[in-house]
Amino acid sequence: MDLLGSILKSMDKPPTINSGVKQQLKKQNEAYLKEKDKERAKLQSFRDSIQKKIHDFAKDDSQQRLKFPPMDQIYRAVIHEIAEDANLSGCSFGEEGIDRYIMVYKKENPPSEDELAVLRRGEEWNEEKAKELAKQRELEKQEEEAAKIRKKEKFVPQHNYKDKYAHLIGTEAALEAAKKTETNKQYGFVPAENKKDSRSIEQTLADIQSKKRLKTSHGDSSSGSGNTNEPKD
Repeated sequence: MDLLGSILKSMDKPPTINSGVKQQLKKQNEAYLKEKDKERAKLQSFRDSIQKKIHDFAKDDSQQRLKFPPMDQIYRAVIHEIAEDANLSGCSFGEEGIDRYIMVYKKENPPSEDELAVLRRGEEWNEEKAKELAKQRELEKQEEEAAKIRKKEKFVPQHNYKDKYAHLIGTEAALEAAKKTETNKQYGFVPAENKKDSRSIEQTLADIQSKKRLKTSHGDSSSGSGNTNEPKD
């Protein structure tokens, strides 16, 4: 006898299941399969009803949205799938496990941001709510524009730069006094325009030559008058 055969022979045989236990397990399996078939049939029936409801909604031009009651996630998934196949959009609102539901919209009439915000807060959306929010937004817009105008007309700096830099530019009184100061030649306040030499180069050279000739002529005159005053031999 080989080694494997000896090992198998020495091992204990598995416990046998009597006919009563086998019958019980068989019934449990049949009940499980029956329940699964029932759930499958229920889901198929739900799918058929949703397809008809969404099909009728898509053909009705008077309806813009279709609201479904709260339901489990598996049924909401069916609605999302059917709505997408019908070229519609579906949004879920509410808290999971409590009141989570689906709202289906047509692509040409999507929900506004106001409607989504209201539904996400758990509130009802209707025409009165839409008008209320539109009026509130218009008032906020007007108030914002009015605030911008007031800020532009009545702008007041946070700091007075004249006081901050008074040690550099002087006080306001000193600035006003400086503006009123007039040219006074008696105290040496001569405008810069009066200090400029507006003569041309030729005129300047001519004036210099004239001054030299005048100085030379004065020197000769002084020499002649000195010789006449000397005593005669």
